[in-house]
Parts: sequence; C-alpha cells; structure tokens
Amino acid sequence: MENPKSYYFGNSLFSHLPPQNVQVGSDLIIEIKKIFMQEAKNGNQVKVHYHGRLDDGTTFDSSEGRSPLQFEVGAGQVIKGFEDGVLGMKAGEKKTIHISVHEAYGEKSEDMIIEFPLDQFPPDMKPEIGMQLNLRGQDGRSFPVVISEVKKDLVVLDGNHPLAGKDLIFDIEMVEIQ
Repeated sequence: MENPKSYYFGNSLFSHLPPQNVQVGSDLIIEIKKIFMQEAKNGNQVKVHYHGRLDDGTTFDSSEGRSPLQFEVGAGQVIKGFEDGVLGMKAGEKKTIHISVHEAYGEKSEDMIIEFPLDQFPPDMKPEIGMQLNLRGQDGRSFPVVISEVKKDLVVLDGNHPLAGKDLIFDIEMVEIQ
C-alpha cells in the first residue's frame, strides 16, 4: 500500500492517499476543490457542530465535546429553520442563524396545557414547579410534560416543547457534506 502524502490546499494541509485514477497535481487539486466547494443541498448527508442559544444568550444545546450532528438535508430530521440555515453552506464554513418561533418549535399551544387533579398523584409524590413527568395518553403513548403551576387542588402540566414560543439563535459550523 502506498504511503499517505501531504498536500497543501490554500493554508490547509491534507494527509491522505489520492483517490484512485487521480494524478497527483492538477487532478488532485480539482478533486479537493470539489470536496471543499460543494454546497449543502437537499438529499445531502451533513455533519455540523452547533451552539444553540436564546435571545438573552442562554445556551439550550451544543455539540461541544460531542460528535457533530449528522442529518439528511430536506428529510425533516431537524427543525425547518435549522435545515434552511445549512442549505448552501460549504465544508468548513461557519455562520450564525436566527430562527423565528414559526420555523422552530412554534408558538405555545394552550391545548397542551392541562390541569390535573392533585389527588390523582401518588401519595408519596410532592409536585413541584419545573418537575418533569411523563403522561400516558389514551392511545397508550407516553409524552413529556413539565409542572408549570401547583394550585390548592390542581397541578398545571405543560406539554409544549420547552423551546415553544421562543426565537432561537444557532452558531453553525459545517464539518462535512456527503
């Protein structure tokens, strides 16, 4: 097997074997340009690092210290605003995107807020604001809720996504496009 060689492209150093049937020289530069000039489009598998925060600067999620997020662009695997934000990005590119509530998790829905009788909780459980629970729907599926208020005889449960009703900001770095 041939030893890997180092090649410079701009200010970057690449150590790898040239692709098969590619001559070292201009063909290799063309191949490298294809890789780094490719723009993310629907159907591509992409890997991105991200840092998500609210308007007040509070971080709600980040890929720091983890593997990059991988998803197929256009497949609806991430929120619409995030997906739209990576369209057209190139490997190595960084940018900040602002996602409106409507392209994120939507507005808070009053239909997702329910009052639950306090006497229906287990006797040894003391409901507290911010406590996360899982409820089972009539169809048997479980869904997460958060206690948003505790009244004398009722507990108010919020089934909205925790980021519903909020605009989001993401710093994105495109790591790879396939």
